[in-house]
Amino acid sequence: MVRGGLTVDVGARAFLPASRSGVRDQAEMEKLVGQEIRCRIIKLDVDNEDVVIDRRSVLEEEAQQIRQTTLETLEEGSVVRGTVRSLAAYGAFIDVGGVDGLLHVGDISWSRVTDPSTELAAGDVLDLKVLKVDKQAGKISLGLKQMSPDPWEEAVTKLNPGDRVTGEVTRLTDFGAFVEIMPGVEGMIHVSEMSWTKRIQRAGDVLKKGERVEAVILKVDAAAGRLGLGLRQVLGNPWDTIRDRYPDGKVVEGKVVRLAKFGAFVEVEEGIEGLVYISDFTSEKRIQHPSDIVKVGQTVRAIVLSTEPENRRLKLGMKQLEATSADEFAQETKVGDRVTGRILQVRGNKVTVQLGEGVEGVCIVEDTATGAPAPSSGSLAEQLSAAWKGGIKSSPASASSEPYREGQLRSFTIKSIDAAGKRIELSPA
Repeated sequence: MVRGGLTVDVGARAFLPASRSGVRDQAEMEKLVGQEIRCRIIKLDVDNEDVVIDRRSVLEEEAQQIRQTTLETLEEGSVVRGTVRSLAAYGAFIDVGGVDGLLHVGDISWSRVTDPSTELAAGDVLDLKVLKVDKQAGKISLGLKQMSPDPWEEAVTKLNPGDRVTGEVTRLTDFGAFVEIMPGVEGMIHVSEMSWTKRIQRAGDVLKKGERVEAVILKVDAAAGRLGLGLRQVLGNPWDTIRDRYPDGKVVEGKVVRLAKFGAFVEVEEGIEGLVYISDFTSEKRIQHPSDIVKVGQTVRAIVLSTEPENRRLKLGMKQLEATSADEFAQETKVGDRVTGRILQVRGNKVTVQLGEGVEGVCIVEDTATGAPAPSSGSLAEQLSAAWKGGIKSSPASASSEPYREGQLRSFTIKSIDAAGKRIELSPA
């Protein structure tokens, strides 16, 4: 080694500048000492015995020749061995017989790879498949995952709609979550398949990257390589059993979550809302808007009026819980009490009896011979008042043998009282 380069014996003393040595640093230059090299004479001054040589151009020409030979022999689909030369965000550069080929990040593994450095390192020796060769431009595309079977082909034969699978959430988008259920096989859970009861805006509101989840296969599209998954199907549809949990007549408590011009939505359990129509708020007055009675966030009591699982509807009523004359009657009387009422209707063996204003009872009798309606004297209130005070005691119409006729005042015994259902069952006195 000399200043600025190397002295080389070519039969005469020659100078090899460092810049033309074909090496990058001094350590590599030191390794050249004592070696035999191929070089080109680029200056020859016989008189001054000045000879300058160039090794780099020879190396470049040899490398170019090797590259050209390699390019000519490479064919798409062939398998080659290469060494990882360097890594980039989008893939790895592989030295294949003196030619650099690109192993794109998407062709490293059947599983999704975002950072090549998690899978490869400089110096790794790999067997790869040639995906594409552009001999004119000198570009080679290589694939590593293509050296193993496509897991999707196996998945298509094993997976069927309705199967339950587990996997890891690999990435999230606003419209859904991608879940790897087998190495290299991802399915997508659309936001619409994440909950039966909630309207999900973003997949990230329900799932997190790296989380393991259980899902149900909804669709297998072999041609497009797509797998549709459902999260809510694992949990079961709460609307399928809504009638069991909320039968008609059940009293519930819930929080008012939304108001509309036609009514108020009340959350009776997480994700399940019932609707109180404006006409079912109160019997005391006519209201123009639900906000006249309730506010958002207020807890209210209501009764279940009807359920429609197929339409996901739960109808509630509040006015049905207001105290009525029937409620007052039920509080003031008990089973076994003797009461007097006016017969409203006789149909077969069913006799409907008015026990007070807005209070009716039903009596099932054996003999319901009927005749013309009995004449009434005074108002119902006056007649009932007289009967309850003992004013009517032994009239022929009250005798047990007298046929039941509409308009009669008759005495009965209370057989049962259903306060919630507002039903009163009577028996002949």
